[in-house]
Amino acid sequence: MQQLLSSSSSSSSNPNFTLFSNPNHLSKFSFKIPVLPLPSPPRCSSLDSSSTQLLDHDDRARTNAAVPDTKPVLVVRRPAMDAETDADAAPSPLDVGLAEFAKKIAIFEPDDGDAASEPKEKPLKVNLDLALYRAKILTRNYRYAEAQQLLEKCIYYWPEDGRGYVALGKALSKQSKWGEARAVYEKGCQATQGENPYIWQCWAVLEDKMGNTRRARELFDAATVADKKHIAAWHGWGVLELKQGNISKARHLLAKGLKFCGGNEYIYQTLARLEAKASRYEQARYLFRQATRCNPKSCASWLAWAQMEMQQENNRAARQLFEKSIQASPKNRFAWHIWGLFEAKMGNVEKGRKLLKIGHALNPRDPVLLQSLALLEYEHSTANLARQLFRRASELDPRHQPVWTAWGWMEWKEGNIATARKLYQKALSINSTSETAARCLQAWGVLEQRNGNLSAARRLFRSSLNINSQSYVTWMTWASLEENQGNSVRAEEIRDLYFQQRTEVVDDASWVMGLLDIIDPALDRIRSVLKLDQALQQSRLDSLRTILEGESGKNVDEESVSNDMESDTGFDVDAFCIERLSLDPSKLQVQMEFSPPPPVKRSS
Repeated sequence: MQQLLSSSSSSSSNPNFTLFSNPNHLSKFSFKIPVLPLPSPPRCSSLDSSSTQLLDHDDRARTNAAVPDTKPVLVVRRPAMDAETDADAAPSPLDVGLAEFAKKIAIFEPDDGDAASEPKEKPLKVNLDLALYRAKILTRNYRYAEAQQLLEKCIYYWPEDGRGYVALGKALSKQSKWGEARAVYEKGCQATQGENPYIWQCWAVLEDKMGNTRRARELFDAATVADKKHIAAWHGWGVLELKQGNISKARHLLAKGLKFCGGNEYIYQTLARLEAKASRYEQARYLFRQATRCNPKSCASWLAWAQMEMQQENNRAARQLFEKSIQASPKNRFAWHIWGLFEAKMGNVEKGRKLLKIGHALNPRDPVLLQSLALLEYEHSTANLARQLFRRASELDPRHQPVWTAWGWMEWKEGNIATARKLYQKALSINSTSETAARCLQAWGVLEQRNGNLSAARRLFRSSLNINSQSYVTWMTWASLEENQGNSVRAEEIRDLYFQQRTEVVDDASWVMGLLDIIDPALDRIRSVLKLDQALQQSRLDSLRTILEGESGKNVDEESVSNDMESDTGFDVDAFCIERLSLDPSKLQVQMEFSPPPPVKRSS
C-alpha cells in the first residue's frame, strides 16, 4: 500500500496537463482535473506529526500556485503521503487508466455567462472596416452568399456595431428575402439596445416596401427617438407620408428635419419637387438652389432641377443643369440615362444614343440603360437589334420587371402576340402587386382589346386598378373600350367612378410662414421689434425669398438660371469623357454576350 501511494504521488505531482487539443480550433485549453483522494490506511501515532507537516506544506504550495489565477477553479486534493518518494517513478496503472478515460470524454470549461457569448479573441477594429468594404464589393457583384457569410462573421465578432446588421439586411432585401432581412434588423435593434437609428430607419424602409405602412411609421418614429438628428429618418418618414397623400404631415416632418439637422440637400430637394408639383415653380427654383448650395456635388439635386426645367420646356436651362449633374457625379447612371432620353426627345437621336452608351459603359450591370437604348433602337433602327438589347438587359437582372414589360410591348407591336403574352406573364411572375405590375396589366389589357378578347381585357383592366386605383390612363382606356362597344352608359359610369374614388390632394403654401421659424428664427424677433406683422401678408414668393435668399432679393427665372452656369456650347461631352473618365465615346460598343462578374481578389 505504501508503494502504491508513492507511485500515485509521483504521477500526480503535476496536476495541470492538456487533455484535448484540436488543430482545427483557434485556441487550446488547459484544464485542471480533480484527483479524488484515496482512502488512507490507519496510521500510527508516530507518523501523525510528519503527515500533518506534509499536508500543511502541500496546502501552502497549492495556495501560492493559485494566486496568479484570476478565475475560480476546482481545488485539486492530493492524497496524503507518508514520506518523500522518487519523482522518476513510473505511473501506476490506475493513473494511466484515468488519463485514457479523460481523453475519451468531452471537455467543458466552466466560464462566466458574459464571456461565453463573446468570442475568445476579438480581432482589431480595422478588420471590421475591411470586411464591410469587401462585403459591399461582393454584394455589388451579386455574390450574395459570400457577402452574407462575411457579414455574419462581422456580427459575431462585433455584435454592438450596427453597420453589419444594416449591410446584411440590405443584401437580403436585394434578394427579396424580406423575412430574413426583418429578422436581421430586429436582432440588430436588440443587440444595440435600440440606440442605433440606422437600423430602425432601414427596417422602416423595408416595411414600407412590403406595404406595412403603419409599422413603417412606428419604426421611423423609433429612429427619430433614438437620434433626433438622424436626417435620413425624417426624410424617409416625410416621403412615406407623401406617398400616402398626407402633404401637410410630410411638410411638417421635413420641416422638423431642417430644424434638428440644419440644411440638407435631400430635404430641400423633396420640398422643391412638392412646389413644382403644385405649379409653384419660382419657389421650387429657390429650394433647388438651396439644395445645390448645401452640396454642390449632389447629382440628385441638379438632376431633379433639370427634370423640372425639362417639363417646363426650358430646354437650354435643362441642358445646362444636366451638364452640372454630370460634372458633380461623372459615373451617375441616372444622369446619363435621363439626359440621353431628353436629347432623343429633342430630336438629337445620335447624341441621345451616345449618352446612353456612355452610361452603359460606366455602369455595365445596369439594365435600365439597356432597356432605354433598346427602345431607342427599335424606334430608329431595327427590331432585331432592340431584341438583342432586351435579352442582354434581362440577363443582367432577371427580376427587373420594366425590361420584360417593355420587351413584351415591342413584340406586340411587331405582331408576335404569343411572345408578348409570355413576356407579360414573366413580368407578373416576379411581382404581381407593384406599380410596374399595374402598368403591365394595363398594357396586356390593351393587347387583348385589340385582338378582340374583350372579357379578358376587362379582367386585366380591373386587376390593374385593384393595384393602382389612381391610374387615369387605365380608367379612360376601360371607358373607351366600353364606348367602342356601344355601352355609352357603362363608359360614363366608369368615368364617374374614377372622379369619385380619386384622391384629391389639397396643397397650399401656408407652410412657408411656419418654415420661417425653423430656417431663420431671428426673423420673428425682428418683426416683433419693428412691428412688421403686415409683412406676413406678402406673396408666397417674397416669403420664400426672405427665407432662402435673404442676402439677395433678385428674381430667379430661366435667364438667371442660365447666367449662373456655363453655356451649353462650352461643354464638350467627348473631351469630358476622355479627360475625366479615360473613355473614348467614339469607340463604344455594347457588349451582347453575358459574362459573370469578375471574381473579387482575396486578400492573403
